[in-house]
Amino acid sequence: MNLPEPALDAIVDAALRTTALFLGDTGQLALDTRRVLVQLLAGPSLEARRHGKLWPVLLRDEALVCQRLAELFLELVIDRDMQVAFTRQADTAELEVPQLLRRAQLTFLDSVLVLYLRQRLTQADAHGERAVVDLDEILENLTLYERAASTDRAGFTKRVSASVEKVKKHNILNKIRGSDERFEISPTLRLLFSAEEIQSLSTLYQKMADGALTPAGESAGEPADEESDA
Repeated sequence: MNLPEPALDAIVDAALRTTALFLGDTGQLALDTRRVLVQLLAGPSLEARRHGKLWPVLLRDEALVCQRLAELFLELVIDRDMQVAFTRQADTAELEVPQLLRRAQLTFLDSVLVLYLRQRLTQADAHGERAVVDLDEILENLTLYERAASTDRAGFTKRVSASVEKVKKHNILNKIRGSDERFEISPTLRLLFSAEEIQSLSTLYQKMADGALTPAGESAGEPADEESDA
């Protein structure tokens, strides 16, 4: 049945109004889809295990979410096997665009910690185990790099603790319920470092641990306070 144009317009307007969630809302996305976008933009990731209600919505509305992100010069990365998704700046080649996402500033110890956690994640995967670490284990393994970072034991321990707090803030480490010193490593780390990058960084940091190299811009024994993008 053909409807008069005014009646058809009224039906379309009514359909659009059903997505309005608050006074003055002109958005056209459903509430759950908007929640997915907000989580992706807030970051660092959207994970099926941690965001059980949002994950199926992301898969359902993947094309729509990608479209909205592209308007912000972002792209969606999804690993369906790991059930993890996050956003990153789109490769716009020579086109100059504003950068919405801020790159985390990492010190030398931050970088070493992230690399160690990535290696632990790989080991846990190989044994079919949860990737769980505790503060004592982290400190013990990062002690290899103490000489490259500082000669002050107390200062080194304090810096390791600060690095742990930073990765917790970015949800790379998630506290295990009932414990303040045990954490599970986020599977997102699998997507941030390739096997080649892990090998390259491991070689570099091992040289630093052996004293053959020092962090850029530093001399041996001086604090590694400079930060770099990662």
